[in-house]
Amino acid sequence: MHSTFASRYVRESLPRYKMPEKSIPKEAAFQIINDELMLDGKPRLNLASFVTTWMEPECDKLIMDSINKNYVDMDEYPVTTELQNRCVNMIAHLFNAPLGESEVAVGVGTVGSSEAIMLAGLAFKRKWQNRRKAEGKPYDKPNIVTGANVQVCWEKFARYFEVELKEVKLSENYYVMDPAKAVEMVDENTICVAAILGSTLNGEFEDVKLLNDLLLEKNKITGWDTSIHVDAASGGFIAPFLWPELEWDFRLPLVKSINVSGHKYGLVYAGVGWYFNFLTPLINMEFYHFSISGSSQIIAQYYQLIRLGYEGYRNVMDNCHENAMDKSRGHDEFEIAETLRRFGWIVPAYTMPADAKHITVLRVVIREDFSRTLAERLVLDITKVLHELDALPAKPSSKKPVNGEENGKISGSLEEKNGTVVKKTAMETQREITAYWKNFVMAKKSDKNKIC
Repeated sequence: MHSTFASRYVRESLPRYKMPEKSIPKEAAFQIINDELMLDGKPRLNLASFVTTWMEPECDKLIMDSINKNYVDMDEYPVTTELQNRCVNMIAHLFNAPLGESEVAVGVGTVGSSEAIMLAGLAFKRKWQNRRKAEGKPYDKPNIVTGANVQVCWEKFARYFEVELKEVKLSENYYVMDPAKAVEMVDENTICVAAILGSTLNGEFEDVKLLNDLLLEKNKITGWDTSIHVDAASGGFIAPFLWPELEWDFRLPLVKSINVSGHKYGLVYAGVGWYFNFLTPLINMEFYHFSISGSSQIIAQYYQLIRLGYEGYRNVMDNCHENAMDKSRGHDEFEIAETLRRFGWIVPAYTMPADAKHITVLRVVIREDFSRTLAERLVLDITKVLHELDALPAKPSSKKPVNGEENGKISGSLEEKNGTVVKKTAMETQREITAYWKNFVMAKKSDKNKIC
């Protein structure tokens, strides 16, 4: 009598465009939506994403207990604000911020690195404009120098806030920004150079130390004051634990601001990033109060920082690094990605940006919850896929018309072999479909890769 599946609600389609006229029982609403959500991919098998997909139950409870707080009302939730400030100081010290014993860091929690980058870009633009105005020079044509491998949020910043984006092109076997080329592109209108610690394309760190040294020399010659922002969205919680001696952070004199994603290797669910600003005090104070929004994930970040400590984070990053060390044979990356979906894995295949578009990449992001057991299972499934692809006949260099078909097009699942029309295997048909969609996607691709 009370079963959802025995009710009329499962016989009707869910509303898609207009709100329904009548209410339905809460059990029916839950069941119908839950059933449709089963068709989504499994987050923990989504190896395309850097975003955290697992946290401890105790932290889940903290999040749920605070999810109804509107954190923007800081006066109403002073304890949450205090937890944010503690996180800011802990992470700033992790990044070797120039702070005295009693000094507090200038930073803020954000909903992610995209928001943090907007704040950073605005701070650099404002500082540049103020200096140009004081010098009596034009201030209407600011630009920012980045590599072509930057995440798409940098394009959004440039578009939204009218800043020219000057990109250092990539090249084969060098898929991050070349510091020397970046410094060459710097001119009097450059508000800053953005370096990436953990490229979206392949996870590689850019050489921030070399960029700093070259830019110091150029500033000395020109009299300019061009600084560096480090987009450490993915690498900011990795480098301090795996390579603490690597100089990329506030130890370098020209690094004036850093962003990092708490919801990536900060080990928190989606919805938290961090922005640190060490420009002039006026701009510091102005942008300290300019965070667009906040979230209960700030509480989760504090939980992780005190729960794991330096030792725990180092162990997690060591495990991720060890589990990532695997090699594979060369095959068509798009075919491998498509075939792996049969096993539940979501592994992206894509091409590099302009000047390296002929290079295709199969990316697997190793997160905290990706255990050695899962890594071994992925390797086994990849091996199965490779064996299947190895068993397929070689790709033909050209196709002959069959039964008078024009332009060599093949109808259905038939092709000509030794003058005889034979039916293709399921795998051959799948391979052809994959190739078609690969070409379709390539044709539609813009000059900038949008993988995030």
